[in-house]
Amino acid sequence: MRVLVLVLLTALIPMLPSALGAQHLLVPMDREQANHLRAYGLTYWALERGEEAEWLLNYRDGAFLLPDREEVRREASVRGVSVVAKDASEVARIRSTIDRSNMEAVLLESAPRIAIYTPPHTAPWDDAVTLALTYAGIPYETIWDPEVLSGELGDFDWLHLHHEDFTGQYSKFFITYAGASWFQEEMRRNEEVAGRFGFPHVPALKEAVAHEIRTYVEEGGFLFAMCSATETIDLALAADGVDIAAAFVNGLPPDPDASERMDWSRAFAFQGARIQIASSVNAFSDIDSHQVNTQWRQPLGYFTLFEFSAKIDPVASMLVQNHESVIPDFYGLTTAFDQARIRPGVTILAQEGDRAKYIHGSLGEGTWTFYGGHDPEDPEHQIGDAPTNLDLYPNSPGYRLILNNVLFPAAKPQPQKT
Repeated sequence: MRVLVLVLLTALIPMLPSALGAQHLLVPMDREQANHLRAYGLTYWALERGEEAEWLLNYRDGAFLLPDREEVRREASVRGVSVVAKDASEVARIRSTIDRSNMEAVLLESAPRIAIYTPPHTAPWDDAVTLALTYAGIPYETIWDPEVLSGELGDFDWLHLHHEDFTGQYSKFFITYAGASWFQEEMRRNEEVAGRFGFPHVPALKEAVAHEIRTYVEEGGFLFAMCSATETIDLALAADGVDIAAAFVNGLPPDPDASERMDWSRAFAFQGARIQIASSVNAFSDIDSHQVNTQWRQPLGYFTLFEFSAKIDPVASMLVQNHESVIPDFYGLTTAFDQARIRPGVTILAQEGDRAKYIHGSLGEGTWTFYGGHDPEDPEHQIGDAPTNLDLYPNSPGYRLILNNVLFPAAKPQPQKT
């Protein structure tokens, strides 16, 4: 009889509940991960389907913990994402390690609704966030000025801005590209929208859009901006009646006192900047420390991510999760930020020497993050260049910073410990 019982138990072992087998899939984010970028997409995919997920801050460079289900394993395989099965005892050991270290487990609750601010039929350059989302397999919608002014921002949890010029000067590209058909079409599109909504010119339209975006953040939205959008949205907000684009709009002489009359109390990140009033100089202000398209252009170096306490400051920790701490810099119309122009209370997440590359702050119920530069894997991207092929950079640390921000709104961080 005893032999029969043992035989029956042996036969039943493969059929026992998963409590005796793997219960979770660990998605490592250290150098053992085959595809870091698509690992974010896998986690987003799981959240979309109502699965539980955790972000293990500072554990294996920001690993994710997903349920061990056949469909999750299959999706990981399709995406080329490395996962490791962990049973209950192994997960308990991981949690014990987290409890005793500068680590934290953060619950990811739901997949954020994502919007990318971009004009229709966008001009011939690519957007690093669009590339990252598409490669990772994370869905998004596109919106532009009409949708913003019509109150549609509230439909989204997360908003991205890239190379928009919110001063309405078309990034001063008219210096070089005035005769280009794509540039003329961009001007025509913007002027049509300005007229449709009753604005006298494009700078007035863009300033109104900037204020709508600020309200969106105040009311709980998550804003992520790169390249010139970081600098110019604050210039537009601080202008608040100061005509900083007069020389461009109607050929009037530039106002030499415009910088002194700016009101920086409504800006997200910056203060006291000197605007570049000369329409012949392709720079916006002295916020950008590299002045890439001017005679004062600074060379690129490397920027370093700061380490934060995952238990005390989980927000900053989420935003810097990476398998590399020193990353090659890359140009954009706004490449990095002069620290003398950054407002008190702003968190610097990464810097290159005395230049800040990556910064974060809160406003009202929401938050914003600014990341200088255009494309982390194309350091000197030019208009008309081919889009970056992320199949060649599946483990890009620079692109990981973008995707940290995409998952950030899904997180439910614990109250900060004091």
